[in-house]
Amino acid sequence: MFESIIASTGITIEVMLLCSAISVLLGLAIAIVYRKCSDCTKNYLITLALLPLLVQVVIMMTNGNLGTSVAVLGAFSLIRFRSQPGNSKEIVSVFFAMAVGLATGTGYVGYAVLFFLIAECLFVLLTKSPLGEQKKGLRELKVTIPEDLDYEEVFDDVFEKYTDKAVLTQVKTTNMGSLFELTYDLETKEGMSDKEMIDQIRMRNGNLTVLLRRPHVNAEQL
Repeated sequence: MFESIIASTGITIEVMLLCSAISVLLGLAIAIVYRKCSDCTKNYLITLALLPLLVQVVIMMTNGNLGTSVAVLGAFSLIRFRSQPGNSKEIVSVFFAMAVGLATGTGYVGYAVLFFLIAECLFVLLTKSPLGEQKKGLRELKVTIPEDLDYEEVFDDVFEKYTDKAVLTQVKTTNMGSLFELTYDLETKEGMSDKEMIDQIRMRNGNLTVLLRRPHVNAEQL
């Protein structure tokens, strides 16, 4: 079951069609599972579905000669197909699809199916688990204040009432130096109203801009 079907019969039209069918089926399954667990574009799903087949064809076409190693390196360079960098989950899914194509391209269809089942189960399990999720109370606060306010202490009592932790992470001057833009990392208390906290801040900063949002995670971070 886990031996290469190419080693015993060589590359025949029947073997190639069998490996291609398995590559397509596993590629479609990878795309379907990824769509269930993540938001993505149709173009990306098409890429995931076809990538195992494309890699398999490249490997089969060079099987048995010195170009195999070059073909493998060239196949993995396909990770650069995206015009924009993807997040870590997208990169893993692309490598996953390529690994399936490498397995079917060398005739190890049993390994390809087994690897697919194990990897997809882990992918779904880890995606659905709370591992690494941000705390619900985490917020990023940006407040604009006049230059005559002491930004180091002006909101201390507000933060003491509405947050468990407040850290000033950035101070930036704007409007030719007449205003300060303050950035805080907050951990709000459970049950506290964000609107009430914002209203208290607006009373201190003269109703200038206040921005409260979930912490921004860079999509390019791994």
